[in-house]
Amino acid sequence: EVQLVESGGGLVQPGGSLRLSCVASGFIFSSYAMSWVRQAPGKGLEWVSAINSGGGSTTYADSVKGRFTISRDNANNTLYLQMNSLKPEDTAVYCCRRDALRGQGTQVTVSS
Repeated sequence: EVQLVESGGGLVQPGGSLRLSCVASGFIFSSYAMSWVRQAPGKGLEWVSAINSGGGSTTYADSVKGRFTISRDNANNTLYLQMNSLKPEDTAVYCCRRDALRGQGTQVTVSS
């Protein structure tokens, strides 16, 4: 069974940092590009960042460019999202995604 399980969310003050993780199972992780998406309360799904299968190519939404870094550890089937300089508008449920499959997500709340 294909599974994506996110962790690392929480409550952080503006300007703070969080590192999200997504552990994948049930498929050959190193063969797939992966991405992070988020959904803020009352809003639609927003693509955040993507990384190719080998980890050498990354892309970011303009809203997070320069603040977020996506990475992966193919030996441990794990995807990461390092989030720095967090803003209240980053508040959302963050999910990792492979093709049309998404995990349950982890809540990130940025508030003072």
